[in-house]
Amino acid sequence: MEEKIPLPTRGEAESILNWANTQNPGIWANHCRVTARAAEVIAGFCALDTERAYISGLLHDIGRYSGVRALHHAYAGYDLLKEKGYAKLAEICLSHSYPYQDIGAYCGEWDVTPAELSVITSYLENAQYNIYDKLIQLCDAMCSAQGVCLIEKRIVDVTRRYGFNDFTLKKWNATFSLKEHFDEACQTNIYDLFREEIRDITFKT
Repeated sequence: MEEKIPLPTRGEAESILNWANTQNPGIWANHCRVTARAAEVIAGFCALDTERAYISGLLHDIGRYSGVRALHHAYAGYDLLKEKGYAKLAEICLSHSYPYQDIGAYCGEWDVTPAELSVITSYLENAQYNIYDKLIQLCDAMCSAQGVCLIEKRIVDVTRRYGFNDFTLKKWNATFSLKEHFDEACQTNIYDLFREEIRDITFKT
């Protein structure tokens, strides 16, 4: 039986996201909404909890409320949700950036304190990703602020903005492995679940 965890209601989660967007307005909030929608659809085909999937996707980047930050957003989101009583949900804020489970896989500025870095590093060294961690990692990698797109489009866009390092190829391979996993779990190519949207967003001129 699937573990039940404390979750905000959908309305509460949307209120948290709306508040966060007032603190740091940006297209990141719509990326969260697209990620939530994609996670809900895929979860429905995989016999997962669609509500947990949706809320996890909606709040995975909630740490962006803290401003235009890089790695700090992962810790800020974790800290915020943990403080609200959603400790397990908070872990999505840490795991979503790491389909390849190594602290070195993060590209971009490590704008965290030593204490914050210690929390993230310890989590990555000890965590056993659950199916929702993996689902949001996948959806984060195939959802822009405009809609669901090919993974290649999204990860190249992210790499152009944040750069690459020795772990980038490993991170890409881990992401494509996630797609293969959910293709099998859903018994279909998950791109088929968003066929027209992917076509329009991926090849938008």
